[in-house]
Amino acid sequence: MSLTDRIAKGLEAGWKVTDASTLTDNQTHEADVVIIGTGAGGGTTAEILARAGLSVILVEEGRLYYQKDFKMDELTAYASLYQEGMSRVTKDGAIAILQGRCVGGSTTVNWTSSFRTPEPTLNYWADNFGLENLRPEAMKPWFDGREERHTVSPWLTDPNLNNDILRQGCDQLGYSWKVIPRNVKGCWNLGYCGVGCPTNAKQGALTTTIPGALDHDARLFHGLRADKLVMKQDRIDHLVASAMSADTVTPSGVKVHLKARHFVVAASAIGSPGLLLRSDIPDPHNRIGKRSFIHPVNATVARMPEKVDPFYGAPQSIYSDEFNFREGVDGPAGYKLEVPPLHPAMSSGVVPGHGAEQRDNLKQLPWMQSVIALVRDGFHPDSPGGTVSLRDDGSPVLDYPVTDYLWDGLRRAFHTMAEIQFAAGAEQVRLMHLDSPWLNSWSEARAAIDELPMELHRVRLFTAHQMGGCGMGEDPRQSVVNGFGEHHHVSNLSIHDASIFPTSIGANPQLSVYTLAARNSVRLAGKLKG
Repeated sequence: MSLTDRIAKGLEAGWKVTDASTLTDNQTHEADVVIIGTGAGGGTTAEILARAGLSVILVEEGRLYYQKDFKMDELTAYASLYQEGMSRVTKDGAIAILQGRCVGGSTTVNWTSSFRTPEPTLNYWADNFGLENLRPEAMKPWFDGREERHTVSPWLTDPNLNNDILRQGCDQLGYSWKVIPRNVKGCWNLGYCGVGCPTNAKQGALTTTIPGALDHDARLFHGLRADKLVMKQDRIDHLVASAMSADTVTPSGVKVHLKARHFVVAASAIGSPGLLLRSDIPDPHNRIGKRSFIHPVNATVARMPEKVDPFYGAPQSIYSDEFNFREGVDGPAGYKLEVPPLHPAMSSGVVPGHGAEQRDNLKQLPWMQSVIALVRDGFHPDSPGGTVSLRDDGSPVLDYPVTDYLWDGLRRAFHTMAEIQFAAGAEQVRLMHLDSPWLNSWSEARAAIDELPMELHRVRLFTAHQMGGCGMGEDPRQSVVNGFGEHHHVSNLSIHDASIFPTSIGANPQLSVYTLAARNSVRLAGKLKG
């Protein structure tokens, strides 16, 4: 396996990779640029800067896992590859947060859906945040370039039945649907993307830009937590970081100081505001951590007459934007419809019920199908988003109030999802809602959805898309960075991840992050070289 694996070959060839759990002494290192985070933004930035001849140090709190570690085993993968062992939730515990914590970040564990930022979103940003340079025509060449770098194209293999049921239901009802572009090369269609790709087909940061950076002499420290950026006058002087023990969760006591001319924070829409808050980065208008968005996700499950086997095959291949921008950009909350895979462990944590009831439900798993709705938040005054703050131990936490405006969108999404599943031949449909029974017809479902309480802890809510918290804009009173991710008040600080989105985007964010990071890194490389 090591003969074909990009990471194994690179390690053998002498890449500069340090497992911080092996460090025994405090130490200091220096580079032109220190990049915190190795996901979509950090990986892209590292490759572009390293190729430009700059010395780069990458810092990753999670560990380096690669092909040899990806065993298609849910339990070990969730514990090791996800933030807080996949138990991360919002402050009130009401919304589950799925987020990667490993080299490659969420691009190592996502389901490969790769969408361009929707044009209405880019135009909204230009109109409302002064981000004229991000209009669709200006961004097109950057999207083209990143789609090539990550081998993004519409999935040509027939969808699995789980996804095809969304297509069938949309066809029956006259709703539009399309095939999802995926960032894969030579995909085996196994369906275990969420636990790390065992065939290296997924073209996330782990198999593309991180190796690209390491090939050009970048250094990677994994198992190293960024604690604090230390300022000297109006610039950042160095980063203080803690080596983690082999258990990946407790600091070993060893401290690493990293000095650089420039610092790029790409630690996610929860991690980046958290680091800036811990560091007391200048924030005269109190913007850091504000306007955090999550595409609140709700779901329905259906029992189908034929076997669906929703755990096999490309996890996401069909989507519908019928309701995403139907009411305009800033009307009632729009939502994108997609299909999640239903693996046994994940399903057991999602499908309501305990004990015998849960056992009987999960016996039906091979016949189950699910649809999810990604609600577009942040485009309306009644959808101001949430706030990232710090717990007593300095770790970041997201407080996300669900407003009546969003509950209205979630209720409408329940209607649409159930209607589509019954139109595709479902025998029964159940909402991911504690009070929902199995519903036997569309008319019964419609009545139930109108009556069920839309409340936290009753509706099962999720997010796999964390955005905002360090929003970009031309006005420093309303934003943290400008349209190039450059911090308004700290001259040698850039932010290159989804935290700079001024709203959610209405699509899975990885390609948007790759693209903005590439555009902003090319500019940064020019400045640092100049």
